[in-house]
Amino acid sequence: MNEEIRKVIYDKYIAPTKKERPDYIGVEIEMPVVNLNGKPVDENISLETAEKFAKHFGFSESGRDADGNMTSAVHKQSGDIISFDCSYSNLELSFGKASNLFDIKESFEKYCRFLNMEFSKHGYTLTGMGINPHADINHNKPIPNERYRMLYHYLHSYPQHKNEVAINFHKRPDFGTFTSASQVQLDVEYDKLTDAINVFGLLEPYKALLFANSYLPEYPDFLCVRNMLWEHSMQGYNPHNVGMFDKKVSSIDELIDYIGSQSIYCTMRNGKYINFTPLTVSEYFSRPEIKGEYFDGEKYSEINFTPEISDIEYLRTFKFEDLTFRGTIEYRSSCCQPLSEAMTVAAFHTGLKEKLYELKEILENDHIIYSHGFNATELQKLFSKRQNPYFTNENKIERQLMRILDLASEGLKDRKLGEETLLSPLYERVQKHTNPASSMLDGIRNGIPMINYIQQYSAI
Repeated sequence: MNEEIRKVIYDKYIAPTKKERPDYIGVEIEMPVVNLNGKPVDENISLETAEKFAKHFGFSESGRDADGNMTSAVHKQSGDIISFDCSYSNLELSFGKASNLFDIKESFEKYCRFLNMEFSKHGYTLTGMGINPHADINHNKPIPNERYRMLYHYLHSYPQHKNEVAINFHKRPDFGTFTSASQVQLDVEYDKLTDAINVFGLLEPYKALLFANSYLPEYPDFLCVRNMLWEHSMQGYNPHNVGMFDKKVSSIDELIDYIGSQSIYCTMRNGKYINFTPLTVSEYFSRPEIKGEYFDGEKYSEINFTPEISDIEYLRTFKFEDLTFRGTIEYRSSCCQPLSEAMTVAAFHTGLKEKLYELKEILENDHIIYSHGFNATELQKLFSKRQNPYFTNENKIERQLMRILDLASEGLKDRKLGEETLLSPLYERVQKHTNPASSMLDGIRNGIPMINYIQQYSAI
């Protein structure tokens, strides 16, 4: 990788972590829209509800689809955004930079109450699950705009690439239309950057136990199937674009090398998205010309184009710990949680960020799950399933999770805002050795219908 590309990577991802800035929190929560009548979501109802929301709260339209429908709107004072993610059955609330988790909680609950009041008029609801419980009922069609049309087309191209990479592609390339995440962005300082990536990577298996909430019947072994769906799709064509870092990142230079080994699969020219077979950053910028395809309004057509240095903007990865151009790490592996417990993900990460080196001490000396020959990536996959691996001792895991939760609580107490109370649902999960997906499946096994959980997880 030449020095010009290294500098572009450094300027985009590393330099922002050196800037003096307030310590903010960014939260994004995606939620399934569910038709309680057991029928597909009518996108017109989703659109009508979003437009009523925007009018009621004074949001300004910021995006439209090819048919002229509003896809996103922003509140200019707060920076809060309502949008649809990939489909009209997946609604996202994103919150402007905040210093206090209770401010986000207050806005989230206010917004969700209004949305569910409007949705209820049609027999619909937003619910807190990582997989839309009607994934096999809904139409699962992408929003008709440049970005989501391209993404849907790209994900469905996997049969053409089966022999190019060692991936067992799944057969749900429409997964983006029905998967919902709870994501938090936290500012990271340059001096703590590699430690934050490494330590929170070691935490991922424990997070799978705490936050699993994405069950899809065709993959019955999983309590958290979202991550598998990303990794075994075209997004995982290059494994460096998804999941966890394969090994400890020992320096900033090594991190830049790693980013250079990630792949670009799309760019834009003249307002049109072009997708192509993924190329690593190094390879992409070394080519004089690349062949891709774009939607010309009627069909997909081939196009040859020349890479431009500004195309680094289209390096879009889905790492569990994803370094962004904002000087933040975005923590992306957690499923959407029951709406009454929606802030647990942000509180957990915020508290542990305050205690990074104490967390490092716990995890680097962990002999409860890290003494059986499995690395963090392998353990995260194992703990995403319904059956814990053979070597686990549930009581020891409970004690370790309690240590981690206590540390997160101490970190929040140091902020002196009372935010530690937001962790209460996690303590209860640990004591009961459960998570939202496990609780739901246990209930269904005992005769409680799915609709009860859809409604329970929609309550605030």
